[in-house]
Amino acid sequence: MSLVATEVTIRYPGLGTAALDRVTLQLGKRELLAVVGPNGSGKTSLLRALTGFLPASAGSVTLEGRSIGHWSPAELARALAVVTQREEPAFALRLEDAVMLGRYPHLGPFSAPAAADHAAVRTAISRCDLDALADRRIDTLSGGEWQRVRLARALAQEPRLLVLDEPTAALDIRHEMQIFELIRRLVDDGLGAVVVTHHLNLAARFADRMLLLSQGRVAASGTPAQVLDAGVLRQVFEWPVAVTAWTDGSPQVTPLRSTDPNRAE
Repeated sequence: MSLVATEVTIRYPGLGTAALDRVTLQLGKRELLAVVGPNGSGKTSLLRALTGFLPASAGSVTLEGRSIGHWSPAELARALAVVTQREEPAFALRLEDAVMLGRYPHLGPFSAPAAADHAAVRTAISRCDLDALADRRIDTLSGGEWQRVRLARALAQEPRLLVLDEPTAALDIRHEMQIFELIRRLVDDGLGAVVVTHHLNLAARFADRMLLLSQGRVAASGTPAQVLDAGVLRQVFEWPVAVTAWTDGSPQVTPLRSTDPNRAE
């Protein structure tokens, strides 16, 4: 599975500047790419272009060597699973039924779920630590629980590529770590994954590569150590930071107080 974006530009009607300006990236199987950057830097626009929801104004996006626009919705849903940043429950489904929606790309229009479909759903629910909630209605869940249901639904698709927009939003520390560890395991098992996140430190510990966006452009790209440079981060986020190494060697970013007399300029 390969996903390639080449010089992708996105322009929204009525806006003078491009939301994305000539962004290039490449993702293969067993790779985790973290996309980071300030609010409004173009992260969500990039994911929408990568998944075919938003046609590029210029440039191209290909999946397995084929233009993303040439995939049928059913084909795309079997290859690629998306967890968007926001989604409100439309119906008061049982949690297990909500996760079963992820199996529809594998079913015919009038097919009932088979044993394999139920097994995929149970596995996805367990992986997202939702077993104790399987019989609950989704309109009774907390924001963090609902976020994990959405990820479980994506896993139930059994995709080859995951695209996740802020998958740990509203989650506590334990579940943040569980989700990143799960994504890392899935990648090690053969998936490719693109994750948009504001958690620079978690991205640095789990991602193979990072893409830092600023005002729609690529400010830095490479390994976490290459991207999380204190000087670059201070310029992009317009805030003082310090970067140190964690015990595993990954860079870790500490925001400094603006009044800190020892902060680097």
